[in-house]
Amino acid sequence: SGVYGTCIGATREFRMVAKGLIGLSGVFIGIGEILGGGIFGLLFYNNQFRRTSAILLGVITHLLGFYLIFLMIPGDAPLASADSSHYKPYLSPSPAVALVCSFLLGLGDSCFNTQLYSIIGILYPEESGPAFGSFKFIQSVSAAVAFGYSNYLVLSVQLLILTIFCFFGTISFFVVEKIEANASDLQDF
Repeated sequence: SGVYGTCIGATREFRMVAKGLIGLSGVFIGIGEILGGGIFGLLFYNNQFRRTSAILLGVITHLLGFYLIFLMIPGDAPLASADSSHYKPYLSPSPAVALVCSFLLGLGDSCFNTQLYSIIGILYPEESGPAFGSFKFIQSVSAAVAFGYSNYLVLSVQLLILTIFCFFGTISFFVVEKIEANASDLQDF
């Protein structure tokens, strides 16, 4: 979601509203994150929802957002200014759809983050501080690497990288969730 605002600003078809959309994009990402965090907090408080369901919702919202961004934003948007773009988007860019994509990115982030924090707290109840610190460190290094390559790779390659990591991260979460469920079943005996 960090590179998405830059891509919006570099989309020629947004013309005069491009710079304003950058700020609104950040607001809609935040709305998605806050709404998702609040909804999942309430649903999990009453045990009406499973972590795997939230992760699946996160995957679906992220993949839908990635697909819409792929169709609507020019491929060289992370590399070029609005005046020098050589790629044409597949669909005509729409400010409303750009903001929907921002919301989807925020909602997907909240789906993953709330569930990752939850499972880390369950797996490491006695050592939660170091576990959360390690998680945040890896997350920050990954974000730094992504920002590093964002100036060199076209948007489609960046979205492909995000999709691959989203897929393998989801599979990894399901494996850890299954292991944790089996371990808690064994403790019940």
